[in-house]
Amino acid sequence: MTKNQESRDPSGTRPRKAASGKPSLHHAAPPTGPGGPAAAADSQITLRSPAELADALPYMLGFHPTDSLVMVALHGEGGRFGGRLRVGIPTDRGEWEDTARQVADCLVHGSERRGGKPDGIVVFLCQDPRSGESGQRVMTRLRPLAQRIRLACGALDVPVLEALCLSGGRYWSYCCPDARCCPAEGTALTVPGTSVMAAAATYAGLRVRGSLQEIEGRLTPLRGPLAYEQERALDLAATALVPKILDGATREEVGADTLELARTLMRRLTLAPPADGGPCAEDWDDALLGHDEAASLILGLQDREIRDIAAEWMEDEEAAPALRLWRALARRCVGAYGEHAAAPLTLAGWVYWSIGDEPTARIALGLALRADADYRFAQLLHHACNEGIDPEGLRECLRAERGRREPRRERAAAVTRPPGRRPRTTRPTPPARRRTAGSEQ
Repeated sequence: MTKNQESRDPSGTRPRKAASGKPSLHHAAPPTGPGGPAAAADSQITLRSPAELADALPYMLGFHPTDSLVMVALHGEGGRFGGRLRVGIPTDRGEWEDTARQVADCLVHGSERRGGKPDGIVVFLCQDPRSGESGQRVMTRLRPLAQRIRLACGALDVPVLEALCLSGGRYWSYCCPDARCCPAEGTALTVPGTSVMAAAATYAGLRVRGSLQEIEGRLTPLRGPLAYEQERALDLAATALVPKILDGATREEVGADTLELARTLMRRLTLAPPADGGPCAEDWDDALLGHDEAASLILGLQDREIRDIAAEWMEDEEAAPALRLWRALARRCVGAYGEHAAAPLTLAGWVYWSIGDEPTARIALGLALRADADYRFAQLLHHACNEGIDPEGLRECLRAERGRREPRRERAAAVTRPPGRRPRTTRPTPPARRRTAGSEQ
């Protein structure tokens, strides 16, 4: 498979514009297509109905989209899936016209740049009902947006072959007028994991990582008393650290302390894995980090050189604890320190991409750009991931830089270390016994 892409406002309310002023294109060969080849085993699956199209959507994206507009390009007589695009559905109806033009232009012209103009497009509008609202009401409310998208695509001489609304466990077609196959009350979606598509995806090694909302929840700031305590710790750390970072004489010292603290916390996380990968895993990791530790590390990572060194922990045994640490730090960027989340979110996105989890990488990098739209490292990684560039080139650069720097570090340590003494290794304190000031037990 080639690479997926995504650009959206992680809040799910409106499209995020790329540097060109347009949403970015998902460009990928999908797991299946209407009459198109499957991604593995030289098999072929034909999707013949709206129900099968709706069932295939999470496997095309790698997660269940929520509050999302998704468009998929089709090519050839068999309707092979091509590029795809996802943006958040704008809450302001006044933005729907502009959104429709942007997404149609992005998908059609992006596909042309990558090999050919689409022969058709499939549109999905995915939104859960609001309080007191039915799925049918959601379908009716979003109908004008679907119509605007159809007109925008038609203006580019590409027809929308199907437009579906997915809401409340049911789907509706905006293109089919036949109540016998598309009743007004909608049609129930296939039970997850029970379809031919699900079986083929499992065989091909494709995985749905949960819903977009669940993935974002692992990366968004804490709330409640924990957030208050963390913001207070960040205020105190900023008072102490920022002057040192700005002072060239002490900046290197702050950098060394930041990296050593990060390594210490990674060792602590390694020695205390969560019982499972469920929702409690984030709570477990949050309990392992004191507020003061998180604050010092968040502020230290605002230094570009320190962040670039931390980006080297993207593979082998370092990847898993680094990813847990970056996610935990992103959740600690609360209150007035929301923009500081760009650094740990970008590092998390980089590790996800490096280990092959591109859908989650795009979500993390999109959140980083939401925190700071001008964060250059996130912009570059997001663009590279969107363009299907192999991350191995960047990994090689980081390995080479690490190889050049670490011998210098060892020589410096040998000069400052007393003769005959070996460097001491700090043993992480077991989580149950640790009592860091400001930490929650």
